[in-house]
Amino acid sequence: MLNTLLPLILGYLLGSVPFGLVITKMAGLGDIRKVGSGNIGATNVLRTGRKDLALATLLLDGGKGAIAVLVAYQLHWRPEVAGAAAFLGHCFPVWLGFKGGKGVATFLGTLLALWFPAGAFACATWLIGAFLFRYSSLAALLAALASPLILFTMGKASFAIAAAFMVVLIFIRHKSNIARLLKGEEPKIGAKKKEAAA
Repeated sequence: MLNTLLPLILGYLLGSVPFGLVITKMAGLGDIRKVGSGNIGATNVLRTGRKDLALATLLLDGGKGAIAVLVAYQLHWRPEVAGAAAFLGHCFPVWLGFKGGKGVATFLGTLLALWFPAGAFACATWLIGAFLFRYSSLAALLAALASPLILFTMGKASFAIAAAFMVVLIFIRHKSNIARLLKGEEPKIGAKKKEAAA
């Protein structure tokens, strides 16, 4: 029981740290939630014009999922629970009234630490999807969707279940992006845009 409950608590608390918000405030840019889409993730941080802060946010958001998993491995807890909880914390942080990011970076960080081949496969899928279609959101959805399949195929059933849970939430969190993709209104990577939720 404890090897499930403890990683759940640890993962959620780690995932709840809103790095995008903290970093932009420390840099004197104000509240990132009042910029662009209002999201606290790296894509919205990039809209401030600070690529360095966006990169830091991306690495830290991915890192908190990876750290949760690695700590769970070391303590012989269930790593998939820690990773899924970190993802949940990022999407619904208690400190921000449960209004967080969309979870892609945390998802990828969790996968890389959970089982590196699956994480590398997801990252490669994102890169290929972004190159072919030029939509960051579509690339993220494709990468997420492929992950539980590869995990299940490789015999990592419990990891696949945790990944599937995260994928469902990713799709829910990207519902506005999906609607714009279907309408042909989603901005492409590198395109000039006014305000878009990516």
